Amino acid sequence: MKQLLEDIKTGQFRQAYLLYGQEAYLRNQYRDRLKAAMAQEGDTMNVSSFQGKDINPAQIIDLAETMPFFAERRVILIQDSGWFKKGGDALADYLKAPSPTAFFLFNEAETDKRSRLFKAVKEAGCAVEFGEQDETTLKRWILGRVKKESKMISQAGLELFLQKTGSDMENIDRELEKLFCYTLKKDVITEADIEAVCTQQLSGKIFDMIEAVAGGRQKEALELYYDLLALKEPPMRILFLIGRQFSLLVQVKELRAKGYDNRRIGEKTGLRGFIAGKYVNQASRFEMSSLKEALADCVKTDEAVKNGRLNDRLGVEMLIIRCSGISGRETNRRP
Repeated sequence: MKQLLEDIKTGQFRQAYLLYGQEAYLRNQYRDRLKAAMAQEGDTMNVSSFQGKDINPAQIIDLAETMPFFAERRVILIQDSGWFKKGGDALADYLKAPSPTAFFLFNEAETDKRSRLFKAVKEAGCAVEFGEQDETTLKRWILGRVKKESKMISQAGLELFLQKTGSDMENIDRELEKLFCYTLKKDVITEADIEAVCTQQLSGKIFDMIEAVAGGRQKEALELYYDLLALKEPPMRILFLIGRQFSLLVQVKELRAKGYDNRRIGEKTGLRGFIAGKYVNQASRFEMSSLKEALADCVKTDEAVKNGRLNDRLGVEMLIIRCSGISGRETNRRP
């Protein structure tokens, strides 16, 4: 990112930029900053945008060979083309000797660093990855936004907010705007404010469902499932996330048994620090045998639905009932 900021500051641009990675919010922010720096605002003659997998490489090359109209550069923005995984060879060849007035800006979620186009862009310009941001960076960014609005938020409130939103910066941005509007006349954002307006992400709802299962609260677990169905979440996606949750809990429990602390468990499993502790607590409420049994049950349910032996909605409902029963039996056996 430092290189991008330096190029924007000096106005010395490379002929090809690739912004890639899962953090779309940052990618789009830098895309807009680069585009604004390389071309005049509203210059539709010399700025062309293409998106999707049906872009014609020959058309792009013809455009690149066309001289800009009363401007220094012709800027070509290409997004979500898929060329960095397959089909980018023609442009890779072109970038070996591009027109000196053609400047390419690629914005892609997924890339293959072994592809010819990826290597060509690195040779002609630079490729910058925008991955998921760490907990410290997200908190610093959120606190900066809160301060800009002349508001305050407690550490507990900040962690609750992140638990609700997850780590996706686009979602965090949307939820912050809702929170700022809701607390327009207040100086302090409280946990009650966050609970009132911030939408919990699907992964958080699944966590709560498994928490209810862990406590043997079958009715609550089923109500959460019905809420997800009411929100038009497909049963098979819910099943996948339930299976993923139990898989993570197995990993967390195994790592905890080996003496790892929450920070190391988070590093090993990909869970953020403020989430890892919650998973450790949740895993402690299950016996390892229960977790593995539940995980195996998820696989069996998935197979039964895909083979047509079981209805997807009913299958997940029965799974939740069985898992709640397993948890209850283990809890009852404890002294």
